[in-house]
This record gives sequence, C-alpha cells and structure tokens, in this order.
Amino acid sequence: MATILSALSNLFTLLFVVTSMFSVGLALTIPQILDPLRNTRLIILALVANFVVVPAVAFVLSRIIPLDTDLRIGLILFGSSAGAPFLPKLAQIAKANVAFAVGLMTLLMVATVIYLPIVMPLLLPGVSVSSGKIALLLISEMVVPLGLGLVVRARYEDSAAGLRQPVTQISNVSLALLLVLMLGLNIEKVLSLLGSGAILAIVLLIAVAVVIGYGLGGPSSETRRVLALGSGQRNLAATFVIATGNFASQPNVLVLLAAAGLVGMILVLPTAAEFGRRTRAAQGADMPARAPARPATSAPPATPATG
Repeated sequence: MATILSALSNLFTLLFVVTSMFSVGLALTIPQILDPLRNTRLIILALVANFVVVPAVAFVLSRIIPLDTDLRIGLILFGSSAGAPFLPKLAQIAKANVAFAVGLMTLLMVATVIYLPIVMPLLLPGVSVSSGKIALLLISEMVVPLGLGLVVRARYEDSAAGLRQPVTQISNVSLALLLVLMLGLNIEKVLSLLGSGAILAIVLLIAVAVVIGYGLGGPSSETRRVLALGSGQRNLAATFVIATGNFASQPNVLVLLAAAGLVGMILVLPTAAEFGRRTRAAQGADMPARAPARPATSAPPATPATG
C-alpha cells in the first residue's frame, strides 16, 4: 500500500509541476517574465537571500540545535537548495507578481544547478553533486512545460486563453491530492522526529527564510511577498536528487527532507493565503465608496412675479 501511495505522490507531484508551469506559460509572455529581472539590485538581494543567508542560517541551526549527523546533513541540504516549482502557484494565492515569481524561480533553478556542486562539498565534506542530473530533472519538468506554454501563448493566443482554465483546474486538483498524500505518507516520519530537535530546526529555518526574503524584497509589497515565499519554500526536487545519489545508506537524511517538505507546505501555504487576504482587503479599502443615489425631486414651482 505504501508503495502505491508513494507512486501516486510522485505522479501528482509531476502532474502539478508540469501543469502549473504550463498554465503560467499560457498566461504570460517572455517580456513580462524578463522585465522584473532587470532590477539588478532586487536580483542581487534575491540571490544573497537564497544562496548566502538561508544556507548560513541552516548551517548555524545545525550547530546550535543538537541533531544527529543524518538530520544535520538533511537540514543543510534543504537550506541550500532554492528554486521551488511551487513558487508561481504561491504567488497566485498571495495575489502577488506572478511574472516576477516565474522569473525568480527560473533564475534560482539555474543558480541552484551551478551552486550546489560547488557549495555542498564545502558544507558537507565528501559529498559529490551531479549538476547534470539536477539540471535534467529541473529542465524536463519545469522549463520545458513553461516554454511550451509561452510558445502557445505567443502563437495561438485564443487557444491559450481557452486552455488556461482547465489546465489551472488540473493543477489545483493535483496540488490538493498531493498535499493529502504527503500528509498521509510523511506524518509518521514527522512524528518520529519529535523530540530530536529537527522539527524545531525546520520551522525556525523556514520562518527566518520568509522574514529575510520579505525584508530584502524591495519597496514593492508584491515583490517582497514573492521573495518571502520563494525563500521560505526550498527546492525539494534538487534535494532528493542529491540525497538519493549520496545518502542512500543514511535513510534519516531522506526522512528529514520529507518532513521538511511537509512542514514547509504547512507553513508557507497559509502565509501565501494571508498575503492574498491582505491584498484583497487593501484593494477593497482603496475602492471609493459609492455615493448613495439621491431621490429625484421635482423642480420647485416658479414664484410668480409681484408688481
């Protein structure tokens, strides 16, 4: 039974990522995605947040909180991998800048492929990382569907508009099913970590990452929210590629990553929903109150002239 549920979880993960990226491509154009990336200062801050500050926080937490070696490896690996495929969907929920979310996600994915093979051997001596495997996985599951959606949007705009709603519905349903399966498959793993300090470390890492991203996201609330969500949600696809290739004999590394993925969704999804609620509330407050209709009145009778 567990094997079937695991296979279904992998299927729904793939279905969600592919349909989500395809849906985003159907809704946007390449200039819309690239335009926010022209803000050099914002991009530098995003890279610093995701590849300097958050990994450093993970490393410090792994030393402050007493963790077993396998759990410490998993925490550092989780904190060092950026570019989560959920970011565009989180941006939609948060009513934030989806185009910036797509551009940022793509940038972080590419940077992760370059970054992990260089940094992992420094943070975890003896670990070798195949950037080719990570790149192939991320390109096939994320970049290709996004590119296909952009092509359809550019050449067949009417067809793209018609496809967008059903594809988005498939993405939403697959996400809901994935969350249920993740909870069912990983709740025991999460519970097994209670008392080890690992859950506390994961919660602190995600919370600090969200705060850091929000603080470095620039003056616009839309970009601040995107960077907060993008920093808090880490790239599990990349972490599992590395973990299965290097730590197959250390199952607790995968246990921590599975628990971190579940805890991350539990924390970040409500954060995105709260951002969206605040955006709707602000938009409602900005709408001018409609003046009550005045009843029609008849013109007063003319006063007769007096001589």
